[in-house]
Amino acid sequence: MEQLKALKADLQICVAFRMLPELVWNMPPMGTINLHGSLLPQYRGAAPINWAVINGEKETGVTTFKLKHEIDTGDILLQERFPIHETDTAGTVHDTMMHIGAALLLKTVKGLANNSLKETPQLLSANETLHHAPKIFTETCEVDPGQTTDAVYNLIRGLSPYPAAFIFLKEKKLKIYRAGKINTKPTAAAGEFLTDGKSYLHLVCSDGVIDLLEIQLEGKKRMPVEDFLEDTGLYK
Repeated sequence: MEQLKALKADLQICVAFRMLPELVWNMPPMGTINLHGSLLPQYRGAAPINWAVINGEKETGVTTFKLKHEIDTGDILLQERFPIHETDTAGTVHDTMMHIGAALLLKTVKGLANNSLKETPQLLSANETLHHAPKIFTETCEVDPGQTTDAVYNLIRGLSPYPAAFIFLKEKKLKIYRAGKINTKPTAAAGEFLTDGKSYLHLVCSDGVIDLLEIQLEGKKRMPVEDFLEDTGLYK
């Protein structure tokens, strides 16, 4: 606290924090601002990038806002939107957001310095559903093949490259980093694997098939599916 006070800062910036005491965030005369990886009030919480992709959102963005007591609820300063493409993962969205967020943060500081920014309360429109972004736990990452192909595909994208979605194959955890979807009527029960033993490995879902492209079996390296089938010999 003494070190912070000694800086005599006009403004503080916080990125990727848990919870700060009011004595900290209320210290500078201009307060403390945060950069958050969503279009607030949507996706408040620890994992906004992951959940936006898992939920199949078509766009997301970044928000700068003033800190107050409740996490991610302060008045909005600036926002910038960008699309989430069908093949994006949490990793690619993060990398896009990194550059957009840095620029928006600089723009926010300049706007506060010249007093040109207006603070706007976080409001939800009448027809809008509020989505949250809680911390990702192990149980969040397990694939349920009884769901639709879209839901499973989005879960895989939303957890790639970390912590990665997984399913059990022959009683071993199989992490899935990259996949495609085949929306054809499945010829086997949900949860079954289909393969020719050399070039593809498909996971059957409720209404289609997930084409596993880059995977990692427990105790093995991450690899393309062709190398996996050759290396493990599971379907020889």
